[in-house]
Amino acid sequence: MLTLVHAPQSRSFRILWLLEELGAGYDIRAVSIRRRDGSGGNDPNNPHPHGQVPALLHDGAVVTETTAIALYLTDLFPGCAMGRDAGTHERGPYLSWLAYYAGVIEPAAITHMNGWTSGNAEAARIHKAMCDHVISTLERQPYLIGDRPCSVDVILSSSLMWMRALLPESNAVDDYVARMAARPALARAQAKDGMEGK
Repeated sequence: MLTLVHAPQSRSFRILWLLEELGAGYDIRAVSIRRRDGSGGNDPNNPHPHGQVPALLHDGAVVTETTAIALYLTDLFPGCAMGRDAGTHERGPYLSWLAYYAGVIEPAAITHMNGWTSGNAEAARIHKAMCDHVISTLERQPYLIGDRPCSVDVILSSSLMWMRALLPESNAVDDYVARMAARPALARAQAKDGMEGK
């Protein structure tokens, strides 16, 4: 059985959405986390080493970090629409985008949002290169890997729905977010977010 360690209105929502996209059977373990406003705190029921979310439990294994969980889940369901199977032409781009989100998109966006790019030319260069790469990709095609979405689209678009300013103004990005926001699995995940304790 899959168990998502989840806190409402947090980063674990991305995995809740992905589980709905996969049509997977899963349970939700609600935990508290430390919030930016100082509320909440570490929860002894949370197996994440830093008391954060998401974490995924499966047959005794604990998987943490969003992109690792996304890869784990899509490999667990071979042939699923949200992954790209080993040996297929799109496997390389799929792995590259997973790593690029964790290693470049999110760090560069956070650096920029915190104002660090204004005084650091190298940080500003990396941020601009990231924005240019994502936007030019979405200007060429509807999703990060061609004509159908994958788990990285769930991760990126959920971040953009939370804070559109992660990327500069762009019709291609706005259209992309709108396409992802129309997915039925998103509505199902939104209905479950925060409901596990009620």
